[in-house]
Amino acid sequence: MNNDLGGLPDPVLDAQFYSGVPFKRLIAWIIDTVIIFGLWAALVIGTFGAFIFLMLFGLLVVNFVYRAFMVDRYSATLGMMVVGIELRNGNGDKLDRAQAILHVSLFLGLMIFFFINIISMIMMLVNDRGQGLHDMVLGTTAINRPADMLQF
Repeated sequence: MNNDLGGLPDPVLDAQFYSGVPFKRLIAWIIDTVIIFGLWAALVIGTFGAFIFLMLFGLLVVNFVYRAFMVDRYSATLGMMVVGIELRNGNGDKLDRAQAILHVSLFLGLMIFFFINIISMIMMLVNDRGQGLHDMVLGTTAINRPADMLQF
């Protein structure tokens, strides 16, 4: 993975791209969590309760599929779209399918470990680009969506 961030807006010269992004990521995560639980509940109802026995595995699968699909297609989840942010790679481009799957996989993998997750959140607050641990590893970041890219 290319960790050169030269294609991204400069955090000093173009600070508007990073302003408030860590807080927006938190709000997006909350929105996405509600959506994921709603999708999971729909699966439970649609399978007449059978899916409830696979609760943790089912939540993980729904979480992965939802995030991977959205990030692959829009470089943002619905929660990210609501708060006006999107993911970009080090070249400043939206994430492609492979990058989206890697990003979501690493994000969910790190979510399992509480202390690593806390470290990742702290990194988002102190890093010029608001990158979490998974972003640092992959050379990605979330930015405020440019005004000319407001379409879905």
